[in-house]
Amino acid sequence: MTTKSAAAAARATVYGYPRQGQNRELKKAVEGYWKGRVTADALQDTAAGLRRRNWRRLAEAGVHEVPTGDFSYYDHVLDATVMVGAIPERHRAAVDADALDGYFAMARGTQEVAPLEMTKWFDTNYHYLVPELGPDTVFAADSAKQVAELKEALAQGLTARPVLVGPVTYLLLAKPAPGVPADFEPLTLLDRLLPVYAEVIADLRAAGAEWVQLDEPALVQDRTPAELNAAERAYRDLGALTDRPKLLVASYFDRLGDALPLLAKAPVEGLALDFTEAAAANLDALAAVGGLPGKRLVAGVVNGRNIWINDLQKSLSTLGTLLGLADRVDVAASCSLLHVPLDAAAERDIEPQIRRWLAFARQKTAEIVTLAKGLAQGTDSISGELAANRADLASRAGSPITRDPAVRARSAAVTDADARRSQPYAERAAAQRAHLGLPLLPTTTIGSFPQTAELRTARADLRAGRLDTAGYEERIKAEIQEVVSFQEKTGIDVLVHGEPERNDMVQYFAEQLTGYLATQHGWVQSYGTRYVRPPILAGDISRPESMTVRWTSYAQSLSDRPVKGMLTGPVTMLAWSFVRDDQPLGDTARQVALALRDEVGDLEAAGTSVIQVDEPALRETLPLRAADRAAYLAWATEAFRLTTAGVRPDTQIHTHMCYAEFGDIVQAIDDLDADVISLEAARSHMQVARELAAHGYPREAGPGVYDIHSPRVPSADEAADLLRTGLRAIPAERLWVNPDCGLKTRAWPETRASLENLVAAARTVRGELPAS
Repeated sequence: MTTKSAAAAARATVYGYPRQGQNRELKKAVEGYWKGRVTADALQDTAAGLRRRNWRRLAEAGVHEVPTGDFSYYDHVLDATVMVGAIPERHRAAVDADALDGYFAMARGTQEVAPLEMTKWFDTNYHYLVPELGPDTVFAADSAKQVAELKEALAQGLTARPVLVGPVTYLLLAKPAPGVPADFEPLTLLDRLLPVYAEVIADLRAAGAEWVQLDEPALVQDRTPAELNAAERAYRDLGALTDRPKLLVASYFDRLGDALPLLAKAPVEGLALDFTEAAAANLDALAAVGGLPGKRLVAGVVNGRNIWINDLQKSLSTLGTLLGLADRVDVAASCSLLHVPLDAAAERDIEPQIRRWLAFARQKTAEIVTLAKGLAQGTDSISGELAANRADLASRAGSPITRDPAVRARSAAVTDADARRSQPYAERAAAQRAHLGLPLLPTTTIGSFPQTAELRTARADLRAGRLDTAGYEERIKAEIQEVVSFQEKTGIDVLVHGEPERNDMVQYFAEQLTGYLATQHGWVQSYGTRYVRPPILAGDISRPESMTVRWTSYAQSLSDRPVKGMLTGPVTMLAWSFVRDDQPLGDTARQVALALRDEVGDLEAAGTSVIQVDEPALRETLPLRAADRAAYLAWATEAFRLTTAGVRPDTQIHTHMCYAEFGDIVQAIDDLDADVISLEAARSHMQVARELAAHGYPREAGPGVYDIHSPRVPSADEAADLLRTGLRAIPAERLWVNPDCGLKTRAWPETRASLENLVAAARTVRGELPAS
């Protein structure tokens, strides 16, 4: 095909779309089902209605080919686990008894069985459920969901493309099942898994699929020759099938690297590549392999992970270059639009001119359609859109809200000494032990306590003017009193105030810092039914006044035990926001760190002896390629130390991380120089404690003994067993006892019971320690 005919054939498509609905209808329906207020039929009807509306909106916007199978009640990797029949043995009875209840049991656990482990989807804040596999795993195809959703779309007269997690990525995301040796490699099951994928693909073909998309984002990471050979074999075998639709292998989040030549030669009909995160690298690699003659290229030129408008002219230039490298070039976002909110037009509280800088899922869809039209019909066909886009880009670049000379001058004046504690850890630890007087195996929580319906109602009433400030503050005081009283009665050693005044651990701070924009409807799925509203980091950052001192000091006035000050760290403030793309991330992190440093200083001056600066996103934001990591970790760890290094030696600095693979960043955790770190560990059976020990981590740590992302209440014996496992890696004088994460999403009854069991476990194990 000629370049001209390739351009004329260009179409618009997307890989996936937000699942929740305009008003988070899916969240409400699923949680209603869990509580017995919504029937299974009603839940399924709600889900079907959301799918229909999404597809209709995409088609009406001009998307030629809509995705199916990307919708999920909880997680698309869990859906893949069901599709290939890899149900853990402990969940088999529940799944056999009721498929929907069994599905949610795998996601959330029950009082009888633990859920699947949960961790981050590559370098995003989306969490997936980790497949558990072993040498005895038997796969069996179950394509019912995928086929049904394809048929739903086809019944609307739409061109539809089913989207599946690819077999290589599925196995590379998996872990050895409980009881399976830790060195078992799930990828060894590939030859057993491929026939199951072949069966699912054949079922989709029989249901009317012309194309099937197989997502292989794991191939943008560094891969061994054996892993690359497995990918080559997988697509050689799947491509060789006769009863199949055309196959589109999709990658995103980074450059495809060594996998690109293998996939370019594979007998598949198309590749999808990211031309935002790794545009130059993927362009060069495509040219180096001679392009994709005879194949379809889906070009992800619209950023699917951030919310700034696209530079349409720049994207058209990229697309023009690609026309000579493939038989057909279609236009898409760089990844599923799952990672952005639904509609920027709903944000009526954002100034209209600034709102024109923003592109959520619906606006990105319009950009994709515009680019496809410009590619197919020429730029004259979109001249109005190009002119408006140029004006909006210029408006943002020249806006005074993006630059604050005072902030930039302070950031430029930072020295290495500003990011170093005044004394080494051993001296600080002695000063903190003397000052705090804590027992061995001290107990604490991560920060938040349940956000009750009453609290959410009070916050909504304050916004709506139904409750005045004085009445709201009395409600917050009463909640803090209850939280502190419960912790004292339970016997927790280091208390928290419970964070009843906070809507979200990032949004709360963003609303009090200059340079941030807050949304009202910008919900994005984090995991399951947990949705967050990432703020938008639009300009230079500063802190006009203290943000946390009042409520922390109030809580401390209620108890003689230490109350932790609670802050969100600079890397997490970036990772869980939509960041500005007009300066290096390290520069933005330094600005946020300096604002937080002021808050740390104010907390200490107010008498707070323990200050926790949470960095759960440190691992999440780690670049996918090893060659890019050193530079990231240098500015990320510096930003944390810049936040915390100005305190006295006897002020104890904590940090917290959860739901990520920490083994890759143990040295970085060490480089933070925090006095205490708490980490998720319950679902992974204290794996992180072993990783810290192997590294020789010299400071204190609290690997979690209570999985807060499950409604089940761990018994005191269960928590004690986990604690004993932790003691085999971390000595008692450096081991803390805490949950995996904050308790915001839990209800009070399970929180009370679980924390009482946690304290009982600490006392039991403390009593087993040899006398000093």
